[in-house]
Amino acid sequence: MKKPDIRNVLVLGAGKVGGTVADMLAEYHGLPVTLADRVGCDAPGGDALVRRIPLDVDDAGALGRALAAHSVVINALPFFLAERVAEQAARHGVHYFDLTEDVAATAAIRALGRTARSALMPQCGLAPGVIGMLGSHLAGQFDELYDLRLRVGALSRNATNALRYNFTWSIDGVINEYCQPCDAIVHGQRVSVRPLEGYETFTLDAQAYEAFNTSGGLGTLCDTLQGRVRNLDYKTIRYPGHRDAMAFLLQDLRLIERRDLLRQVLELAVPHSRDDVVVLLASASGLRGGRFEQETRVARIFGAPLRGVARTAIELSTAAGVLGALELLRAGRLPGAGFIAQEQVPLDAFLGTRAGHHYAGLGIAAAAPAVPAPPTRKDARHEPLVACA
Repeated sequence: MKKPDIRNVLVLGAGKVGGTVADMLAEYHGLPVTLADRVGCDAPGGDALVRRIPLDVDDAGALGRALAAHSVVINALPFFLAERVAEQAARHGVHYFDLTEDVAATAAIRALGRTARSALMPQCGLAPGVIGMLGSHLAGQFDELYDLRLRVGALSRNATNALRYNFTWSIDGVINEYCQPCDAIVHGQRVSVRPLEGYETFTLDAQAYEAFNTSGGLGTLCDTLQGRVRNLDYKTIRYPGHRDAMAFLLQDLRLIERRDLLRQVLELAVPHSRDDVVVLLASASGLRGGRFEQETRVARIFGAPLRGVARTAIELSTAAGVLGALELLRAGRLPGAGFIAQEQVPLDAFLGTRAGHHYAGLGIAAAAPAVPAPPTRKDARHEPLVACA
């Protein structure tokens, strides 16, 4: 594949993740970066490599001019702005990356990719993102794939409230993934399952966890693996007790119907924390060489300094996902135009990028943890909502 000419990068969203993306670009690649945001970028500033500018993405003209001046845009704005920015990027022939977990936005960007002159690669963070690379890699290790279970948690290390949780990333993102239907494959059939259901518990290194269905984590992996896997699902990892507390808020108090109010409640009542850890667990089983086998990968990611600033685990893991994909695009190892799914990125290639060291643990097969067997169809909590076409 031809190496694209990438000279500079526009990062939209100067929050914690967007700022980490910009600094990681400068630190690992030495590329000139423009960090743009409506809030917090009222005047130009920054350093020799990271230039900060004000930009309102609701101003189509201003957004178009900013895009036209750059080779790549990395969208770190809220999920509901993904389609708007992607449309403009495709119009100007600018390579596009984002971190969205939103299924509808990804479907719209996938449609744009049919005629795009540039690469459009949404869902480039942690989950969806790196977890899709890992899932695809594990799927390729088996002659016949039975089950693929993907689990990810962005956890506060010292949560003392009843939710057993502090916010380590976007409140809007958490609400979206807790409220939207979730894709899965059950007995070979593509289905939509309910968020917060599919409850399970397991233990890693003497630490108890729970996991349950959330939306968007699989990205496009169901499309890719349909017909090749019997059972595929994605669940979010939390500490025990969190799921029941959220179910009370969303279902018993019916705040799933009043998400603006839910956001106000969570914003006022649940603290943010920068003392976090990211946990990834992926397990695949099937036939390999005529024998039924299982392979498991486990990784924990912690915070660390970057360019003299302390970064959280979720900031580093999210930024590393998109930066690894961008590095492979620059090297000509990914298509230079059209829609690109995360599972098109070879895991070993990603781990070999400058940002890949943050996920070094994924390169080593691990002993399988105590994860319960998939629930039976008799358990109504795990019934699919609908079969997907």
